[in-house]
Amino acid sequence: MTYLLNNPADFAVDALRGYAAAHPGHVMLAHGGVVRSTDTPVNQPALVIGGGSGHYPAFAGWIGPGMAHGAPCGNIFSSPSASQVYSVARSAENGGGVLLGFGNYAGDVLHFGQAAEKLRAEGVDVRIVRVSDDIASGPAEAHRDRRGIAGDLIVFKIAGAAIAAGADLDEAERVAWKANDATRSFGVAFEGCTLPGADDALFHVPDGEMAIGLGIHGEPGIREVPMGTAAEVADLLLDGVLEEEPERSGQYSGRVAVVLNGLGTVKYEELFVVYARVAERLSEKGLTVVAPEVGEHVTSLNMAGLSLSILFLDDELEEYWLAPADAPAFRRSSAGLPAGPPRTGVHTPGEDPIPEAAAESRNSAARIVQALEMLRDTAAEHEEHFGRLDAVAGDGDHGQGMAYGTRGAAAAGSEAAAKGAGARTVLLHAGDAWAEEAGGTSGALWGAGLTAAGGVFDDARSVGAAVVVDALAAGINAVVRLGGAQPGDKTMVDAALPFRDSLVAEFAATADLAGSVKKAAAAAREAAAATADITSRRGRSRILGEKSLGTPDPGAHSFSVLMDALGDFLASSPEASSPETL
Repeated sequence: MTYLLNNPADFAVDALRGYAAAHPGHVMLAHGGVVRSTDTPVNQPALVIGGGSGHYPAFAGWIGPGMAHGAPCGNIFSSPSASQVYSVARSAENGGGVLLGFGNYAGDVLHFGQAAEKLRAEGVDVRIVRVSDDIASGPAEAHRDRRGIAGDLIVFKIAGAAIAAGADLDEAERVAWKANDATRSFGVAFEGCTLPGADDALFHVPDGEMAIGLGIHGEPGIREVPMGTAAEVADLLLDGVLEEEPERSGQYSGRVAVVLNGLGTVKYEELFVVYARVAERLSEKGLTVVAPEVGEHVTSLNMAGLSLSILFLDDELEEYWLAPADAPAFRRSSAGLPAGPPRTGVHTPGEDPIPEAAAESRNSAARIVQALEMLRDTAAEHEEHFGRLDAVAGDGDHGQGMAYGTRGAAAAGSEAAAKGAGARTVLLHAGDAWAEEAGGTSGALWGAGLTAAGGVFDDARSVGAAVVVDALAAGINAVVRLGGAQPGDKTMVDAALPFRDSLVAEFAATADLAGSVKKAAAAAREAAAATADITSRRGRSRILGEKSLGTPDPGAHSFSVLMDALGDFLASSPEASSPETL
């Protein structure tokens, strides 16, 4: 359990604030994370890495010369929002573009992807590298589809060293992917971790057993086996990783970098006992270890467990692995690494002025705020039910995420409208806030949907019924594009696409906005119910596969509920009969 905290909801923020105060020579706070306390050298690519909190030293501990330039940090085990990623990247970027690095998890993919789209729209060159080192999470032939665990350290160290050595963005991206493709990790857990303020662990491992193939977000392993000695655990991990050792020829001659990583409760002495066996076995196999790292590098709060990562080296990767680095939680000799000039500032959300809007658009904006408040109330009413659906094969936080997201969107929209924003700007602010407050996969998707819908609106004129239909379709298209899910994957898309298609067809036939939304919501509700017969193929629930059978997808169900409520809202509007205004 966590002994020292104030409010559990503020634990991640309080920890990050204290971390920045403890390392003022390295980092300073930015919105949703930290950046170097010195400006990025002009035209040097900015390496921005991140993920959920609860993994220290990952990710904030790796900021400094020779490593990363910034780290957005989400709530415990939850992706940072697109707004947080964007702000940290904006603060770190200085003409050389941005390399975004994170573990390959759905929420991170979506939020970092949404931030990348926004940065690219502003002319910033952005590349993305998703670390995928965990051999337990997928087959060897689909290595880049695996999830990222302690290999994050290796990939980001290599990329940061390449940048410090003068690599441009193209070269930094190439080297980062090369490191990822040469890194393999495998882990075991002996007991689950406990969230701050919680009374019990997220999972338990039966006495005398250990869970193989753990995740770092509190997920249990994929199977349980009898507990072994330290040597037997070492053999299990090493044999698993070395199953994918490349052929020793050409550039690879049997030199490896090794990271033995503790997840929070297994202490250094225990890790050293395990590493003694790892080193012995590697030597027997004719493998030469280069600068091994043994300690806590990517933790999972207080999880009892460990992981083994191996980077199969060539000359280039070895040079970057051995290169100097100076970060609070990872140091190699830093002689000759320029710190850069003092930082002049960081990006803060809300700094940008509200664009001027016509009176007609401000009137539409007021109606949009009312709609957002209605969605907030609907999500709050169904929060417990959404959470129960998600708990069947997920982590049970979908109801909370929808409640947080709608609440943030309504507040941000209302604040923007009070400052004179038009329809477009109100919805853009609401989209950013939804993603930031909700976090996770659904937060990213709904935030992207609102942002795309807002892009259809105009601050210079009112919102007509036909434009609302176009905006709803654009929002759903953005969800599909960003999330990458297809019909049948058991996601929100299974309800959203039938909604879109029914809405467009019905409105074309009737020009009745409220009636078309209600009919489309009925199609979405029917499609959502049908997902009960589908086995999940995406997100965390795919790992639990068959457990999701018989239960509709929570994202598809919540989408249908909110769209049905939107239809009722539109029908109750005094302007419902007019095709000219919202």
